Amino acid sequence: MEYPKYESLQLDYPAPRVLRIKLSRGKVNAMDYQLHKDIADIWRLVDRDPDISVAIVTGDGAYFSAGGDFDADGKAAADYNVMLDMMKDARNIVANMMDCNKPIISAINGPAAGGGLAVALLADISIASKTAKLVDAHTRLGVAAGDHAALIWPILCGMAKAKFYLLTCRPLTGAEAERIGLVSMAVDAEELESTAIEVAAELANGAQTGIRFTKMAMNGWLKQAWPIFESSLALEQLSFMGPDLHEGMASHLEKRPPRFNPRSPI
Repeated sequence: MEYPKYESLQLDYPAPRVLRIKLSRGKVNAMDYQLHKDIADIWRLVDRDPDISVAIVTGDGAYFSAGGDFDADGKAAADYNVMLDMMKDARNIVANMMDCNKPIISAINGPAAGGGLAVALLADISIASKTAKLVDAHTRLGVAAGDHAALIWPILCGMAKAKFYLLTCRPLTGAEAERIGLVSMAVDAEELESTAIEVAAELANGAQTGIRFTKMAMNGWLKQAWPIFESSLALEQLSFMGPDLHEGMASHLEKRPPRFNPRSPI
């Protein structure tokens, strides 16, 4: 099957019937407009590819994906149509990964945040380097955690841990993420690639009907929580219209603590 020549994705085949997708967008693989759109759309093609049984998604270089691109976020905050387009892509990332009939493995090789973290944790099997840094920093930027977290974090690691990390924006290492159940496993950095390929090959050689039906059935838990995701995504976009986002972005660029207004109408 022919895949497009993506601007922001590198594709290769590390094992028979295994497609590896590398996020590749600058030094940190930031989720700019193009990467957001490409990683949302590719899962529909993987679903229809008769020559692929498993997909691995990882980052090119030292980062998995550092999350949102500030240029794209700034445009979304200033342009209603851009905001709606990015909201649609954010929804499609989650929906298309869930609906892809092939199992998806994430190999979290380095820092993962924002939309990149959504891709990492929505994979059916997530394998992290023990030293990888995972952080959902939405509230640090002044917006609701809407990419994926309200949907899947409570299911993966429980409500108490999910609220703690999502409200405080504290980072986790891959090792800590494994300890609390946020990722499937954590391995030494030098073992990450080989482990992901080994697991992918095992799945590719398994009974495809049983594997795909099992994914379909277990994703029923996520589909039950779908209205929660839709709400979180809408609240994230609503947050883009307020003053906190501008202060959050400015403080990040200026490398200083944010000075949010302590009073909120909510």
